[in-house]
Amino acid sequence: VGDIADVTDLKAQIGAIEPVDILINNAGIDRPGLIEEIDEAGFDEMFSIHVKGAFFATQAVIPAMKEKRWGKIVNISSVWGMTAYPSHSHYCGAKAALLGLTKAWAKELAPFNINVNAVAPGGVWTEMELAQRGEEGIRKAEALVPLGRWAQPEELSEAVLFLASDRASFITGQCISPNGGAVIVGI
Repeated sequence: VGDIADVTDLKAQIGAIEPVDILINNAGIDRPGLIEEIDEAGFDEMFSIHVKGAFFATQAVIPAMKEKRWGKIVNISSVWGMTAYPSHSHYCGAKAALLGLTKAWAKELAPFNINVNAVAPGGVWTEMELAQRGEEGIRKAEALVPLGRWAQPEELSEAVLFLASDRASFITGQCISPNGGAVIVGI
């Protein structure tokens, strides 16, 4: 347990468990706010946890992965990083940045047989969402999803597990978006 936004602490935590063959960058927060309500501290917190944390966690594990010539990195983005959502611009921006990092790292690390992909879920039944929206709010949001519900966390785990497995050995630089059809982005 550590603070992903504190690079020194993050590197110490990773150093204690090296080598890392599979890295899932899953830390995240959500703090709604209209653009004029988001202060510098709130903006910095959002990008520090989502982007800076993922960047430096990845940087810390890359040397061992390169030496081994194998590794899997999965960044947890959000459907809102692809489509956006009002009153969450700093969250959407941070999640979109993760998608950009995913693509750049996939190209940079492919010669070392390191796969880098992203999962960008739609609505998920989590404690964070329950605290923010309440059950009634989630039920209203579920009504807009073609499959008629939000995902359970275990369903997202399956997408992450696939991308971290050898079954996904020829997939890199991609984003899987389990969202129940709520957002269908170009094919």
